[in-house]
Amino acid sequence: MKNSVSDRSFYIESSDDEDLEKEIDNEDGNESDSSGLSADNQNHNQPSSYNTAAWPQSYRQSIDMLGSVHSPSIGLLGTPSLARFGSSFLSSSLTRRFTPEAFSSSISKPLLPTVIDDPHKHAPPHSPLGPSLPSRRSSISVRRDDKDKPVVIDSHGLPISRHSTFGQAVVNGINVLCGVGILSTPYAMKEGGWMGLSILMIFAVLSFYTGILLRACLDSRPGLETYPDIGQAAFGAMGRVAISIVLYVELYASCIEYVILESDNLSSLFPRAHISFGGLEINAHLLFAIATALAVLPTVYLRDLSILSYISAGGVVASIVVVLCLFWVGLVDDVGFHGKVTPLNLSSLPVALGLYGFCYSGHAVFPNIYSSMGNQSQFPAVLLTCFGICTLMYAGVAVMGYLMFGESTLSQYTLNLPQDLVASKIAVWTTVVNPFTKYPFKVPTYALTISPVAMSLEEFIPPNHPKSHIYSILIRTGLVFSTLLVGLSVPFFGLMMSLIGSLLTMLVTLILPCVCYLSILRGKVTILQRALCCIVIAVGVVASAFGSFSALKKIVEELSS
Repeated sequence: MKNSVSDRSFYIESSDDEDLEKEIDNEDGNESDSSGLSADNQNHNQPSSYNTAAWPQSYRQSIDMLGSVHSPSIGLLGTPSLARFGSSFLSSSLTRRFTPEAFSSSISKPLLPTVIDDPHKHAPPHSPLGPSLPSRRSSISVRRDDKDKPVVIDSHGLPISRHSTFGQAVVNGINVLCGVGILSTPYAMKEGGWMGLSILMIFAVLSFYTGILLRACLDSRPGLETYPDIGQAAFGAMGRVAISIVLYVELYASCIEYVILESDNLSSLFPRAHISFGGLEINAHLLFAIATALAVLPTVYLRDLSILSYISAGGVVASIVVVLCLFWVGLVDDVGFHGKVTPLNLSSLPVALGLYGFCYSGHAVFPNIYSSMGNQSQFPAVLLTCFGICTLMYAGVAVMGYLMFGESTLSQYTLNLPQDLVASKIAVWTTVVNPFTKYPFKVPTYALTISPVAMSLEEFIPPNHPKSHIYSILIRTGLVFSTLLVGLSVPFFGLMMSLIGSLLTMLVTLILPCVCYLSILRGKVTILQRALCCIVIAVGVVASAFGSFSALKKIVEELSS
């Protein structure tokens, strides 16, 4: 965001819910009506191991938490109802789900619940992806609420938002796209110049197009719901594993950025903070990096992170506050616009490629958002709205910040703001607190970012292992402190962002959607569509190569100096 994928049925606690099962079947598409498919379509790229052993099994539930798809009872602004689900969380996440037994069962439990049922009653229909194709029906059950109304429940016992509205999907999409990248757009403009801003617009258009391609891939065959599902449909089990690794590495790298972000901004607020211990001097940057890791460490042990989705709308508000503070400082506090205008900076333009690319790294969550929509035909309009709003914000901040600070613009414009101004303090503190109150794909709450990685690694723990809970704690602790070590070793926020944007985001956002689309729908792709995909792939490869090389070169230079 699914375990016994060979069993396509799902558990109904009450026999009266058969009508709801039929409704869900119709909503997901008539999967049983596949007898008319040709033999070529049935065997085309059929995965060899799309079953309970397929890794990762935990992707859907973890990315659903990350992307707010399962936020229960989302209102007008995507804010869930605390009154309805608060007590449920307190009784499950902090007690039952956190016991050693719960750790063990959660680790060994596949993503789809194992269903003991009459195999003849719910015989799995044949599909182009093979007999063990997962579907949304496989991971849900139906229960009744206090008013005796059926409620669809996922494998974690949480209500599934299967009918998110247009507005809710837009809020989730903006949460995904509008993250920490907005802090570095002025720096990207400094690195690339005024003309480099056109790269932002180009990436916005191409990213919107590849988002539509992901939707086409999901609609091509029944049961496809996530990015790894698309990879397996296109290239088999190895495709699923390869895409999953890329997505998890991007999440891990985002956690490194989180540590650097907190260290930079807190040290700007308290530059004289230090600790002397046995002749060892710990400066402000090192001190706050360690403090950040220690602060987030307890949160990564939570098994049920659904409570963090209750404050998702605060992330959008926080981003807007930071942007308004920049405009306030420039227009009201008389900081003014004194920056030198550089039309084009070819020497550092590749760094700007990665920075602008990082701004659109939300494609890993788009399939989950699409799967959660009640009216999926509105998905292109959702994407268009999200990309339009976020691009306007990115471009506005880039222009304003570059005009204010010119060639002295730092990797985070909050570090350039005069510290004696109230608006500056608000912006910096909002930036510090923001990762604790939002979870877009780039810098969400640390626990939500690292949990998908941890859950994927926990799948390798043998089922019913007596020390599974200990291994789980060690895995999560090791992930936290490894991000701390990497963040301290390479404490260059802008360059790390450029490297992530060039090396990983170009793959996830531009290259892989086109490659998967051409593979899955190879017999139905028109010449124009094939040409467009080739152009997007070429742009992604060139941007990735030049951006990665330039970012790595500058990182090495910084470390050597």
